[in-house]
Amino acid sequence: MQRFAYVFITGLLLSIVTVVADISPHLTINVEVIRYLLLISVSWWVLALLWVQSYPSSAVLWGNRWVLALMGWLVLIPIWVALVYLHSHANGKLLILLVVTTVVTADVGAYFFGKILGKHQLASTVSPGKSWEGFWGGLIACMFLAVLVAWAVDFPQWIQLLVVIILVALASIIGDLVESMVKRHRGVKDSGNILPGHGGILDRIDGLTAAVPVFALAIIFSDWKI
Repeated sequence: MQRFAYVFITGLLLSIVTVVADISPHLTINVEVIRYLLLISVSWWVLALLWVQSYPSSAVLWGNRWVLALMGWLVLIPIWVALVYLHSHANGKLLILLVVTTVVTADVGAYFFGKILGKHQLASTVSPGKSWEGFWGGLIACMFLAVLVAWAVDFPQWIQLLVVIILVALASIIGDLVESMVKRHRGVKDSGNILPGHGGILDRIDGLTAAVPVFALAIIFSDWKI
């Protein structure tokens, strides 16, 4: 019953956002409203990073069900808003492909560098398997991705693209760590059993939940002619 109520309230909140942001079937959007919502989202992820750094003592602030419910809305609603905004863009599909590719590149780079060189733990109390070597490996891989994309599409503002992709990669790491923190606090290994062997659906999108809003906000503030 509680899960049904949570899904219902989430749907209601999404409906309210749809009205407030003037999101129509033709994807005409009030960008100002979207910008404010995404700024709230980015602020939330900064706070979440502080909670990760101070875990487990920070659990006293967010460990109850009401704060966890709020955290869920702060994760799910902004990524939906960001995806709707990106999709409304003239080259929306390519932008969504770019942000997803960035997150995947960060994950793959971190995995291989961490597997080969990993010695120093990144966040031992939250996710002991992650290392600083993997962290830097993921960022290096994303730097190569930025240069490759800029060269492939002949994008003149490649330094700005590099900065945005690095920020997106950093955000994806925060999203991953926050989800790991919540799972550790709840004493569970996987976020669900819908995808056996993959840790649950949330494990597949945890990086995206933080990365997509950051990317969308960067597109809003940039003067790129994409």
